[in-house]
Amino acid sequence: MSRRVVCLRHGQTLWNVEKRFQGHTDIPLDETGAAQAARAASLLAALRPTMIVSSDLRRAFDTASAVARLTGLGVTVDKDLRERGGGEWEGLTRDEIKAGWPVEFEAWEAPGGEDVADVAARVCDAILRWSARVDDDGLLVVVSHGAAIRLGIARLMGLPQDLWSALGSIGNCSWSVLEEGRTGWRLLEHNAGTLPEPVSSDDSPEAATGGH
Repeated sequence: MSRRVVCLRHGQTLWNVEKRFQGHTDIPLDETGAAQAARAASLLAALRPTMIVSSDLRRAFDTASAVARLTGLGVTVDKDLRERGGGEWEGLTRDEIKAGWPVEFEAWEAPGGEDVADVAARVCDAILRWSARVDDDGLLVVVSHGAAIRLGIARLMGLPQDLWSALGSIGNCSWSVLEEGRTGWRLLEHNAGTLPEPVSSDDSPEAATGGH
């Protein structure tokens, strides 16, 4: 068997429903999000993960804790797994962002926010750092955020930045599965665990279109 990583997005929050840019703002799961986390945990626990690492933001940590309760594992916190910082856009809806920053909206570059390449690098590095601590046949569960996971996976897969948008967004409490092979990492599953449904994320409007 090969070392595998499950990248799990946190459950739904009120700001997801309201289509607000969350970024580093510490928003909790709502009632639906807590139920999503419990459901995802029941499925992922059957895979017998050997380590759980989470973003320090509570919407991710509480999602990770649901998996921990069913597996008996602890949750290690890594700030590098945080969502992309949204600068002046955090707390604003997409309509508010488009009205206030039409040029930046098209490029999805928030004033004072993080560059996508920086996010991709820190998330990818975190995945590699923690996966190196897992046995060859182990399973690491990384609990993070929509844009952060997508960008980290794109970097890990070696995709050039102009092709990162080819990798679709991840729904709340859906996950992607990576496997380390002899020639590098490959993506086994993406946005798995739910039926196709609209995605509300801190990711760009283009990347967040559709359910897969």
